[in-house]
Amino acid sequence: MRRVIKSILSISFSVYFIIGLFLFIKQDNFLYFPTQKAESTYKKEIFTNEKESISTTVLNIGQNKAIIYFGGNAENVDNNINNFTEIFKDYTVYLVKYRGYGKSTGQPTEQALYSDALNIYDSIKNKYLNISVIGRSLGTGVATYLAAKRNIHKLALITPFDSMESVAQKQFPIYPMSLLLKDKYKSIDRVNKIKAKTLILMAQNDQVIKKEHTENLANKFPVSQITIEIIGNENHNSISSNKLYYTLLKKYFKNANKTQENNMNPQTNSYCSP
Repeated sequence: MRRVIKSILSISFSVYFIIGLFLFIKQDNFLYFPTQKAESTYKKEIFTNEKESISTTVLNIGQNKAIIYFGGNAENVDNNINNFTEIFKDYTVYLVKYRGYGKSTGQPTEQALYSDALNIYDSIKNKYLNISVIGRSLGTGVATYLAAKRNIHKLALITPFDSMESVAQKQFPIYPMSLLLKDKYKSIDRVNKIKAKTLILMAQNDQVIKKEHTENLANKFPVSQITIEIIGNENHNSISSNKLYYTLLKKYFKNANKTQENNMNPQTNSYCSP
């Protein structure tokens, strides 16, 4: 009987170890899904940082305010061209392609994306009256970092998380993700350094970033600093197919220069799709 128990324990440990090793070695494949190179007629601007070339698509050139957009882990940011050109007419918009995405060189890592974000901001800051930032999913980790390090006018976080470590730990509870995960994207640890007014857009049926992870992040913001909008009947990926998604972004940035009074509670609105 002891031999059987020993054998079972040995097999169980071996399976546990092999799966853990697989998660550690392949973690970049779970986190980053580089999009293919794509051609568009819109202007491209290349930023050189740490010997890598970071490609951006630039919309509405010539405006005196700017928005930098950081997309999701598998997002082709150029898919936003038509909608963003229309709703952000008063802004020059930079759609950032991460290292290894599109025509950007290099490999994506947390520190590389942070470095590139700072480089892009610092390269353009003297051209505009102010710069705002939008991050979606993975891009919210980059957006919060930039907002904590630089003077950001307005911040919008779409389906954000508290930290990638927290999300991964929830998915793989039997593994110590604090030890296994290299890129942790701890947005929640930087909230106290973010001074910009912040909008959070949530999808009611988000199964990728669970509600608790977004709420953990939102609850760290001062109530007077944050607005939360929940779009009903949408999930993590479909949220941007809802017209309300663009209506809320347009309204938020259209009012960017208007003074907003402090509220006793954060403004939270929930909308259902027709």
